[in-house]
Amino acid sequence: MTSYGFTLMTELHGPRELVDQAVAAEAAGFDFAAMSDHFHPWLEAQGNAPFAWTVLGTVAARTERMDLMTMVTCPFLRYHPAVVAQAAATVQILSDGRFTLGVGAGENLNEHVIGAGWPSVPVRHEMLDESIEIMRRLFQGGEHHFRGEHLTLESARLYSLPDTPPPLAVAAGGPDAARLAGEAGDALITVAPDPELIDAYREAGGTGPTYGQVGLSWAPDEEQGRQQALELFRFFSGGWPVMSELATPAAFEAATKTVREEDVAELMPCGPQPELHVEAIRRFEEAGYDHVAVVQAGGDMNGFLRFWEEEVRPKLG
Repeated sequence: MTSYGFTLMTELHGPRELVDQAVAAEAAGFDFAAMSDHFHPWLEAQGNAPFAWTVLGTVAARTERMDLMTMVTCPFLRYHPAVVAQAAATVQILSDGRFTLGVGAGENLNEHVIGAGWPSVPVRHEMLDESIEIMRRLFQGGEHHFRGEHLTLESARLYSLPDTPPPLAVAAGGPDAARLAGEAGDALITVAPDPELIDAYREAGGTGPTYGQVGLSWAPDEEQGRQQALELFRFFSGGWPVMSELATPAAFEAATKTVREEDVAELMPCGPQPELHVEAIRRFEEAGYDHVAVVQAGGDMNGFLRFWEEEVRPKLG
């Protein structure tokens, strides 16, 4: 049976709004909430980027049933994996064991801010692998040291540990990262309904949940849905190779200047017809994903949550 999640998009909303949305999403019946972790928004029009971990702590205190996760955090460069492990352990305690730590190899948009350069894809995967090893060691308790090719840990111990460490879900945009998720992670995250990524994850030994994320642009009419998708969500039109490499919101603005409404409408359902949104979600289920997080492109979250509860969720079975 599929579990459905609501995405708390830090690029699009301020911290108070995100907390209120989490409470409302739980009331609307969502099984989990997934939160992005950005230093910058993708586009200037999105206009937000609060600190995800502060918001997560508040969400953990304000919700009771819904599982929580990052989708996703890059645990190196802008952070050190020891700091991410400490943050994740704290949220796991505050949420009474409802937290999953979703990690990935990051985007230049967020990680370049510390001035350490932007590594190549193979190096980023190596750094992610080392980060996972460091975090797993710290979750075991006791003092730990680590010296890898890229990362070092010196005499570190987490003193506030949850009874059960948070599972580690690994994001993958291609088969190499999916294999890393199978080898080092507890779950797989992707943003495309691609069964080949699940196959790569399983073949590498992955036995855990598979998470997909799908963009939706609900609005009272189709034209408004298309307009808000263009204004706020055209950043993903170039695909992951572009999304991971551009450094600033201004660069995304320039790179997507010629994207049209119809281009974005081909990539995500727009408007009030529930069947279109159900079809987009079903693609992930048919590809084999057992968890699907939805992302609403517009600002009217209360309207979207009513739409979800009354018109979309009943059709999903």
